[in-house]
Amino acid sequence: MRAIVRKQYGEADQLSIEQRPDPQAQPGQVLIEVRAFGLNRAEIYMRRGAWGEVADISGIECVGLVKADPAGRLATGQKVAALLGGMGRSIPGSYAEYVSVPADHVVPLQTELPWEALAAIPESYATAWTSLHHNLALAPGQTLLIRGATSALGRAAINIAAHAGAYVIATTRRLEHTAGLLQLGAKQVLLEESQLAQRVREWHPDGIDAVLDIIGNSALLDSLAMARPDGRVCQVGFLGGGEPLALFNPLQHMPSGVQLSFFGSAMAYGTPAYPLSDVPLQTIVERVADGTYQAKPAHVFRFEQIRDAHRLMESNQAGGKLVVCI
Repeated sequence: MRAIVRKQYGEADQLSIEQRPDPQAQPGQVLIEVRAFGLNRAEIYMRRGAWGEVADISGIECVGLVKADPAGRLATGQKVAALLGGMGRSIPGSYAEYVSVPADHVVPLQTELPWEALAAIPESYATAWTSLHHNLALAPGQTLLIRGATSALGRAAINIAAHAGAYVIATTRRLEHTAGLLQLGAKQVLLEESQLAQRVREWHPDGIDAVLDIIGNSALLDSLAMARPDGRVCQVGFLGGGEPLALFNPLQHMPSGVQLSFFGSAMAYGTPAYPLSDVPLQTIVERVADGTYQAKPAHVFRFEQIRDAHRLMESNQAGGKLVVCI
């Protein structure tokens, strides 16, 4: 098979296409013929070596067709999505024509969506769904602020939260994205800035119900400051960098009653607390197909363009989900 292989840790030019032996489906796994895969910032960290020793074939999600299922649960030719389960970390990932994935991380799908549209859904929408409904326990009528809303995850969260009946405030560093974010379902768009809580408190003096923080540590204290007592903040990304907070003191920085949580899909899914079966991926796909959710990829690349795709992702100029088709 053809596979995109990382020669050594470093920049995007370390990725190249090689011939590798076809993987075999081991007991407890499903062999998938990959048709397309979405790109994720986690794969930048893996490529750079920031997460330690990882597989030299990256990729944490894909869509494709079942080639073999030793357990007989899935028929050959069944359309599926696969995400996480060690892909790209402890086992070879989805940057290849075939990948063998733990069966619990493979979801059968019935859909006529084209591969590039389907590939834009799994990881972003699963992560958004869980962080909104599990960590934030979002309810209709609540006010939710999404920091980093122009990212693929942010756009998925706007879709899901707006459809669930929340009043969504989206932030962006580029106000030319305002019209697109409003079309996704946001009711208000704010310019992302370091002291955003002050502006939010002008409109919501008592604080807001929930914050989904995709910016990360650099914005976390400000996100906490805009939540109401008994409000919730969920950190789910590091668009602003992963440097730890130097002086975090709960006595000073945690408003009384505000609940702070973190959701890391790569570490959580597959554990007893976060079974992938809790994510209604078939329903999500159907909502994309009927236009309820708008999940069109921002850019679609050929397999041979993986370096260009990584460079665009790294530039923070993607404006949504990047997809690679085989």
